[in-house]
Amino acid sequence: MKKKKLLLHCCCAPCSSYVAMELSKEYDVTCLFYNPNIDVPGEYEKRKLEMEKLAGSDELKVIYGKHEPNKWLAAIRGYEQEPEGGKRCKICFEMRLAETARIAREMGFDFFATTLTVAPMKNALFINKTGEAVALKSGVSYLPSDFKKKDGYKKSVSRSNELGLYRQKFCGCSFSLPNKRFAPNVKK
Repeated sequence: MKKKKLLLHCCCAPCSSYVAMELSKEYDVTCLFYNPNIDVPGEYEKRKLEMEKLAGSDELKVIYGKHEPNKWLAAIRGYEQEPEGGKRCKICFEMRLAETARIAREMGFDFFATTLTVAPMKNALFINKTGEAVALKSGVSYLPSDFKKKDGYKKSVSRSNELGLYRQKFCGCSFSLPNKRFAPNVKK
């Protein structure tokens, strides 16, 4: 039986290392690296290189979306001081899932999903509600998940360590940095 096509939004290679492998058991998975929230200089390229490394080792199909940090910064303007998991993050999740759904629709995928739910600090219930709302607007089905269950996060850490992948300590946006040493400016 032919597998259904799934477009998987990938936040980073370490999270993708487990999730893509797990989903590939049931779906024909293509990864989408789309992360406009990564606004710290050099961080986006570092993470993109790690995604390329993972794609090569696991023979993953990967699409690289546009890197649009100014678009993201404009979208979250006014929410810079929100705590991690607050309104800024909700805007960010919706932005990334909407782009994933748009590409999934244009390219004829049956489903879209995200690796975001493997992270222990991310609210899977909210992410799934956002994905389902985006699915209604886009006409492409969303695959709800909580990949951190059944030791998913632990397995992603182990797998990324095996592959020697760079594991970041923040989501990618400057506002989530532990010491907030970088303050971005939106370019007009």
